[in-house]
Amino acid sequence: MPMASFHKFSLRSPSETLRFSSSSSSSCLLINPNSHSLLLNLLPSHSSAPIPRKILYSSARRRSFVTVKSRMATTGEKPISEDRMLVYVPPHPLIKHWVSVLRNEQTPCPIFRNAMAELGRLLMYEASRDWLPTVLGEIQTPMDVASVEFIDPREPVAVVPILRAGLALAEHASSILPATKTYHLGISRDEETLQPTIYLNKLPDKFPEGSRVFVIDPMLATGGTVVAAVNLIKERGADNKQIKVISAVAAPPALQKLSESFPGLHVYTGIIDPTVNDKGFIIPGLGDAGDRSFGT
Repeated sequence: MPMASFHKFSLRSPSETLRFSSSSSSSCLLINPNSHSLLLNLLPSHSSAPIPRKILYSSARRRSFVTVKSRMATTGEKPISEDRMLVYVPPHPLIKHWVSVLRNEQTPCPIFRNAMAELGRLLMYEASRDWLPTVLGEIQTPMDVASVEFIDPREPVAVVPILRAGLALAEHASSILPATKTYHLGISRDEETLQPTIYLNKLPDKFPEGSRVFVIDPMLATGGTVVAAVNLIKERGADNKQIKVISAVAAPPALQKLSESFPGLHVYTGIIDPTVNDKGFIIPGLGDAGDRSFGT
């Protein structure tokens, strides 16, 4: 690593890892299923210098992952710990397409909101893989009896959109997940202090043991809002490993805070951007997701 202040993210094969340098001791793992190899070197958020990039592609079509480790020096590979936060960036071309539509400042409000909903649908599909409870049985087809497997409707997934932008990203949750319950959570951010304020809380008093919870927050920038949301959910009985965060765009400060606070948490995002400016906006990002979704 040429400079200790660089953030280094890389998407590689399963035997390799990516590191995120900081002064903390926490770590997380970034998984990118079925991706081509990709290596990016990113400057920290406070830097105004151009971002150097090294992009390496391979033709391998296999599950790959990235480790985000809070260390100032590389000391060699270590086994993957179940206590690390996992961050997934699915490489599906449709995800890349909808992220690109969202980034375009010329995208009108209705198309922006539709793009956010489609991106949320794809991310929730990826996030629910190998995660939903199922029941086995037999049914009669027009031809014969068949063994079948259904999503267990007795254990609905809790969907928690953070208002108001989270409403657009969570719009298709019920079309992806056969059994859901939606709990709205309103959190605003002070424009000067960037601190979150809770103005609406429709969470249950207690989540049933083993509940699966999707936290829907389009922009993971400074991390204050999503950390406050996950803390509220944990106070009501949910475990880190049963919570998955869905976002359109994420940035290192938010991922760092989540990693430090919630080991075992899973995050699914459309893309990771390198910086956050002094107003708390992700750069290059896509602007204010709430304003652009609803035109107000």
